[in-house]
Amino acid sequence: MSHPTITEQLDDPPRAREEGRKKIEWARQHMPIMTALAEEFAAEQPLEGEVVAMAMHVEAKTAVLTEVLAEAGAEVAITGCNPLSTHDDVSAALDADEDITSYAKHEVDDKEYYAAIEATLEHDPTITVDDGGDLVMAIHEDYPELITSIIGGCEETTTGVHRLRAMDEDGELKYPMFAVNDTPMKRLFDNVHGTGEASLSNIAMTTNLSWAGKDVVVAGYGYCGRGVAKKAAGQNANVIITEVEPRRALEAHMEGYDVMPMAEAATEGDVFLTTTGNRDVIVEEHFERMKDGVVLANAGHFNIEIDLDALDDLAVSRREVRDGVEEFELTDGRRINVLADGRLVNLASPVAMGHPVEVMDQSFGVQAVCVREMVEHSDEYGPGVHEVPDDLDREVAEIKLAAEGIEFDELTGEQVEYMDSWQHGT
Repeated sequence: MSHPTITEQLDDPPRAREEGRKKIEWARQHMPIMTALAEEFAAEQPLEGEVVAMAMHVEAKTAVLTEVLAEAGAEVAITGCNPLSTHDDVSAALDADEDITSYAKHEVDDKEYYAAIEATLEHDPTITVDDGGDLVMAIHEDYPELITSIIGGCEETTTGVHRLRAMDEDGELKYPMFAVNDTPMKRLFDNVHGTGEASLSNIAMTTNLSWAGKDVVVAGYGYCGRGVAKKAAGQNANVIITEVEPRRALEAHMEGYDVMPMAEAATEGDVFLTTTGNRDVIVEEHFERMKDGVVLANAGHFNIEIDLDALDDLAVSRREVRDGVEEFELTDGRRINVLADGRLVNLASPVAMGHPVEVMDQSFGVQAVCVREMVEHSDEYGPGVHEVPDDLDREVAEIKLAAEGIEFDELTGEQVEYMDSWQHGT
């Protein structure tokens, strides 16, 4: 391969592997869904002969998914989906597995980032597992010859699904992709609880500041924004929501949050957190209105939600004031602090560990059964974006409930018949 693996790039691979293995083992202890699936996959080998290319946030929870896919019989090549989210020790531990090759490395430039994606594709994958869509885009733009041998793939996150749906609408998506992000098991837990808890905890650890009494502006009231708002309010912050969709704005209002345009919120906020997946959410006109000392962070996939170029143009100086915190000083002396270079704060900040383990167990459980589904029933899915079959999403929920010792009711035959019939009157 033209691009070096993580092992070839590190000064002390054995030590990195040892530290990474500790992190992976800790995560696996707290991932009962993946443990149950690992036992099933190891026995049945549903991915035997398949080659899986992955572009993900390479940290301990992702490593468990990667290893489970390899234990199911696949050869796996993995790299990062964000230049700052890889944990090099975890990447090295994965690369030590004879069935896994890892090219993921922390803090790479754009050239290295895309070279690593291309390196995974040189393994001639039959399945892709993506977080953000960069892998799928690279295949369609630069490796179209792979499309005929690719069975299908899975997309993990909101931004990636948006890109794939736009691609599909234009007739440009040439192989089947599951929209994993859009399942209840992903949206209700990963997006709400995972993004909410991880974003706020990483901001607090990076800044060493409290949430209590602060005015926190959350841009976007989708599932991620709802989670951030809920968790911030739970830590005694005053939450302000900005939205472009009227029903979501109304929902936020009915939940008791202040709702206003960003131009107005800019004068109120102490902390700003973007969760939209769109670009130019906080721009020059907003910077000009902000108070001294505000903190800006992003929980969307790409670093395009905060216009850092415009902020840099306004600033007379910029410096790192804490590890992961860059201060931009404006001409009038006001200071605006940006976390993690405007990248995904729950994964790109120096202290970031990503979403809680238990949350990612659920999301990666859906990923794993979707890969199995794509291989076992590939003839049922044509090119384009596909919803995850509901029975797969339920399967993951049932495994989790069983692991927690939680029992739940089932419909009787009469109840099923009643719900499925139009003939019953009042």
